[in-house]
Amino acid sequence: MMLRSQVRVVLVDDHLMVRDGLKEVLESSGEFEVVGEAGDGATAIQVSVETRPDVVVMDLRLPVMNGVDACREIVRLLPGTRVLALTAFTGRDTALDALTAGAVGYLEKVYGSDELVSSIRAVAKGEYRVSSDILHWVLDRIRSTPDGMASGGLSLLTARERSVLDLYAAGRSYSEIGQATGRRAVTVRNVIYGIRDKLGLDTTHALTIWALEHGLPDPQPTTES
Repeated sequence: MMLRSQVRVVLVDDHLMVRDGLKEVLESSGEFEVVGEAGDGATAIQVSVETRPDVVVMDLRLPVMNGVDACREIVRLLPGTRVLALTAFTGRDTALDALTAGAVGYLEKVYGSDELVSSIRAVAKGEYRVSSDILHWVLDRIRSTPDGMASGGLSLLTARERSVLDLYAAGRSYSEIGQATGRRAVTVRNVIYGIRDKLGLDTTHALTIWALEHGLPDPQPTTES
């Protein structure tokens, strides 16, 4: 029996056997409802638009349209849907491509079902789920580019906005940022969206990438006076 609190999930993988196995794992936990499936990137977009899931679990090597491009389109069309890349790829460039496209999690298929369930649960709550070694590599790569530490854009932000964005770039959820700054989660959300609009960015995923490109999260975050 479906519960209102269940996380609604779309599974995308070109192997039916893999999708069947994932579906069994998720639905047997009682926490998730699989509301759609797709075997290619183009169908993944269509199914996601039709079902509006909380989370799309996306393989990256797909026919018709690859998972990175499908992720980018889903994030554009459905800002409230979060994409977890689940892949057999181990290349770190692939992780950077997926995260830049808007994925909020990157999980290699070598991990077990417990890690999958934990990752989907986390991203559904608004968290980011990326292994520490990949995250460190991505940050090092971004910061090693000639303009990776450019701070000009940061001067547009108030101290309040900078402190909130710093925590957001570190992967903290709205509620966690609210607890850390003494604000309600909805207030934090409004601040994030205000920063996004001020910088002329289309999505909060683009805001996260912008923050990383500008040296956030700061090892010594800005605090409000």
